[in-house]
Amino acid sequence: MSRDTNFYYSFLVLPPEKRRAIVAVWDFCRAVDDVADEPRGAGDAEVAAALSDWRREIDSLFGHGTAHTPQGKALLPLIARFNLPRQPFEDLVDGVSMDVGHRRYATYGDLREYCHRVASTVGLICLEIFGYAHQGSRQYAVNLGLALQLTNILRDVGVDLARGRLYIPLDEMARFGCDEAALREGRVTPPVRALLAHQGARARQVFEAARAALPREDTRRLVAAQIMGAIYRGILDKIEARGFDVFSEVVRLPRTRRAAIAAATWARVAVGLR
Repeated sequence: MSRDTNFYYSFLVLPPEKRRAIVAVWDFCRAVDDVADEPRGAGDAEVAAALSDWRREIDSLFGHGTAHTPQGKALLPLIARFNLPRQPFEDLVDGVSMDVGHRRYATYGDLREYCHRVASTVGLICLEIFGYAHQGSRQYAVNLGLALQLTNILRDVGVDLARGRLYIPLDEMARFGCDEAALREGRVTPPVRALLAHQGARARQVFEAARAALPREDTRRLVAAQIMGAIYRGILDKIEARGFDVFSEVVRLPRTRRAAIAAATWARVAVGLR
């Protein structure tokens, strides 16, 4: 896993066995997600065929105890070791399949379903590796995954449009008087800023919902997840500080800042602060 990923510093706090397991899960999920971003070649049918291959790999892993891909072979021994659930992996493939074509989302409810499939599912898988004592931690994982994905969507508006994708609900665009052409211009006009600020406010609300859902008895077990959340909140802070200009460049935090956030979060959890 590259140090340039936003997850790198959160995984450093894990014991070696769990760190290796999380990286294997991350590599598997990343490979599935990358299918939708590869050159289309023969078109969407080729992407759909590649996703079918991953569905067969999941069936082999969970149904037959065999693997055919490097990512599957790394994941296979972890399924029994950490009691990894099958359904989130299948949901992830369903989510990535929603990227096939030039999909648009009419409402936030529609978008939330997509976010759950591509992000909250990964959180539920990782939760089994982190370990937890309280069932409330499952809702924490769902909410945190949603918050991370909403932050990604806001950060990547310009990049996604270049790929023919738009993840901002169409009814909200209409409400703020902002159409797709306005976003493609890449100028932060008052309607564009208001629309993007609304997306940012929603992400903050979901981060807060995740924080509220975290059971106190699982705070230390889930310190890696809390570091992820803190780093992504830092990205959201930076987007807001830039006046929601997500077009001129992709907003990132430097490594030193991510490392500092990770250290501060770990220290806060270590002394018993939420």
